[in-house]
Amino acid sequence: MMRKKTGRFALVLLAVLMLSAALVMAGCGKVQSDGTGSPAKQQTLDDKVNAIVDSMTTTEKVGQMVMIGVQGKAVTDDSLYMLHQYHMGGVILFDRNMESADQTKKLIADLQAQADQKVPLFIGVDEEGGQVVRGKSFLTPPPSEQEIGRSGEVTRAEESARQTAEKLKKLGFNVNFAPVADVGDYARSFGSDPEQTAKFVAAAAQGYEQEHMMYALKHFPGIGRGTVDSHEDISSITATKDELMKRDLVPFKKVIDERQPEDYFILVSHLRYPALDAESPASLSKAIQTDFLRGELGYRGLIITDDVEMGALAKHYSFRELGVKAVEAGSDIVLVCHEYPHETDVYLGLLDAVQDGTIPMERVNESVRRIVKAKLVHAQS
Repeated sequence: MMRKKTGRFALVLLAVLMLSAALVMAGCGKVQSDGTGSPAKQQTLDDKVNAIVDSMTTTEKVGQMVMIGVQGKAVTDDSLYMLHQYHMGGVILFDRNMESADQTKKLIADLQAQADQKVPLFIGVDEEGGQVVRGKSFLTPPPSEQEIGRSGEVTRAEESARQTAEKLKKLGFNVNFAPVADVGDYARSFGSDPEQTAKFVAAAAQGYEQEHMMYALKHFPGIGRGTVDSHEDISSITATKDELMKRDLVPFKKVIDERQPEDYFILVSHLRYPALDAESPASLSKAIQTDFLRGELGYRGLIITDDVEMGALAKHYSFRELGVKAVEAGSDIVLVCHEYPHETDVYLGLLDAVQDGTIPMERVNESVRRIVKAKLVHAQS
């Protein structure tokens, strides 16, 4: 009896296998093909990035490389003009834009919905904690980095960043311009000990990543030794390269070595560092951004300037040339926070430089690929 059942089972199994083979030959259940008879490869993230970048016009690509501030607490004809005419790829909000949680959430949602672009906008804010916070009427300010650093509890930096990211994401933000990675004894810094500060900065990075929010290490290569406010004018950090490496750069290097480059920006300061470049401020220096940050330190993520409307640059350069100099130096995104005419000049200066060949298209594509990749990873989450 057992032999008969076994024989019938074998016959049924054979029939099923023959039917499956016939269906495959007929085209049912066929493996997806790339048109050559070979199985089609699944599209990778880089494939998606390249397809989007290839579909962009020159004006769209240049727009991705500028992040602007807008006026008002709601979308206006002016802000839409900047997004549609110039395809600006990001917006940073300030207290002038933020009245309440509901209003801020609607503004961000409207900006994203009405931007009409091929990838989402970066929507950023400066929510460092302590002295530099936004929306205090409806967002509980995080503690200052100095307060967290003095506690000696590294986990506080991680939890503060995580909570901050959670609150900001609920409003629609996908970028926070924090943590400050400068080494120095002042309220915006975790402390003056480089190794300890690096631990706090790395912990904050972990907190942001837990909530899948992009963050920005600032102000590369460190302004902890600075004595002049960059909002007012340019100044120099006279430390040697060895001194910078042993102190100011320690927090930046720790994150560069340990974190994925798509997860964060590095924001570059407007100070001069004669040991690295005797002529240009960091935000306009190829020696600092391309040769040092990318070449020596191995950074592969997004580089963004500090606000180019600050006196350190605006008093010495025209806005038409500022964006060009920043991109030639290695910046991926030029940050212009306040006035529409300045934002327009930065964009048009870049566009002219690309169209006349001063900035090669491949240089633009390098930046736009990094931008689009980070947006696909973060801005839609």
